[in-house]
Amino acid sequence: MLVDYALEQGVATLRLNHGKVNALSHAVLAELNQALDRAEQDQAVVILAGQQGIFSGGYDLKEMQKSPQAAMELVAVGSRLARRLAAFPLPVIAACEGHAIAKGAFLLLSVDYRIGAAGPFRLGLNEVAIGMTMHHAGVEMARERLLAPFFHRAVVCAEMFSPEMACQAGFLDEVQPAESVMQRADEVAKAMQQLNLKAHAQTKLKARAAYLARLDACIEQDLKHFDVI
Repeated sequence: MLVDYALEQGVATLRLNHGKVNALSHAVLAELNQALDRAEQDQAVVILAGQQGIFSGGYDLKEMQKSPQAAMELVAVGSRLARRLAAFPLPVIAACEGHAIAKGAFLLLSVDYRIGAAGPFRLGLNEVAIGMTMHHAGVEMARERLLAPFFHRAVVCAEMFSPEMACQAGFLDEVQPAESVMQRADEVAKAMQQLNLKAHAQTKLKARAAYLARLDACIEQDLKHFDVI
């Protein structure tokens, strides 16, 4: 399994388990969607986690480098997953126990609440630094969640941030000692269980309606004019 699923007291923990950097391949993204299907059936609050030291290093470059078409298809699947997370009917909490780079950081931008680990970790969008033009959907995701002073630094200049600075920028909501991240994620999940989940789902869609519409348009634009590489 590339994504482990554990359900306990109404909280579903989805843990990425794919190699040293939790690279996001088609197979990983498919299992993430399957795990979200399961969480929705279980009516569970979701904790999305990686491993100690790494949340995710981004897309699987082996798949990205096969061809421009392969890269486009993987990015499109990833963008649709991010869109699904942003509209997910149940609360989604990210437990980021280490680095979150490129698509790993975009996952943080797509969920409801983000807890990061203190330590010598890097979080951010390195696309421009490695020669990739940011896709339209990525620009929109960053614009929606990052604070204005950090948007250009992250997107145009590919600046990477410490966990504390990532919290200021908008990638994270709080930073905890590394050994406490999962415990704190469970505390937040338990608090979210006290919400009226129907009201949560409906309010989320209302609050994010304009953003989701823009994101849909960007995903379609990326499919028609893919210039990432």
